[in-house]
Amino acid sequence: MEKKQKKRVDKPREEKNKPEERRTRLPKHTGERNLRGEARQERTAELPEDVVVGRNAVTELLKSGRGVNKLMIAEGDHLGSVREIMALARERGIIVETVSRQKIEGIAFGHRHQGVLAYAAPVPYAELEDILEKVKDKEAPFLVLLDELEDPHNLGAILRTADAAGVDGVLIPKRRSCPLSATVAKTSAGAVEYVPVARIGNVVQTLKQLKEAGFWAAAADMDGTPYDEADLTVPLVLVIGGEGHGVARLTRENCDFILSLPMAGHINSLNASVAGAVLMYEVLRQRRKKK
Repeated sequence: MEKKQKKRVDKPREEKNKPEERRTRLPKHTGERNLRGEARQERTAELPEDVVVGRNAVTELLKSGRGVNKLMIAEGDHLGSVREIMALARERGIIVETVSRQKIEGIAFGHRHQGVLAYAAPVPYAELEDILEKVKDKEAPFLVLLDELEDPHNLGAILRTADAAGVDGVLIPKRRSCPLSATVAKTSAGAVEYVPVARIGNVVQTLKQLKEAGFWAAAADMDGTPYDEADLTVPLVLVIGGEGHGVARLTRENCDFILSLPMAGHINSLNASVAGAVLMYEVLRQRRKKK
């Protein structure tokens, strides 16, 4: 009787566990094969540093003159903008390979590649002194300083807006900040090829140097002058804080004024790249109106 009772208990447990084993295996297989859901989100952070993906990003890469070792095009994707990309590559004598879409997927790690991938030299950093030399004759140069911004997607989005808004250069600290990377280049849609990015040491010392050169420093923060009431037509360095803590206290204390954005809803803050976009376009709006 005891043996029969053990069989009746053990058998349902085995049958009950079988579907659970299938459920745990299937999502893993599906994620690896189709790069969807959580598996896709995790893998998008693994893009190799020398890889550029996406039609816009690769087009601007080829136009910029940055070194490109090889271009890969997915089979069957030789029309439209891809034809232009291939022509640009051949003009520069760059190797163009037609490969399977699966091969590009394996290199792009889930990033949206649109059938185009290039191996490129690292994005070069500018020097702050070179940026200042370039803008010394401008009436009102415009720089953006990112105070410990760590998200590469935010940095890429800010660079894209900076290019559109006419920013002369973006400054990022060497420590506790996101560096230029393949993910930044992809998110910027090619703007990383045109906006000078300089790495700086101490943020406070850099602000002092810029103010001595005639710049006004404005930080984006919750408590300050409404952004559309401040005069942003002066030579300006706009300071945008990191995702979690915003602009650091010492950085804020060394700015000439603080800019705030009105918040009419329940959430009391904006994503760093969104806040930066609003402020950069306000600078552009005021300067266009002044002309």
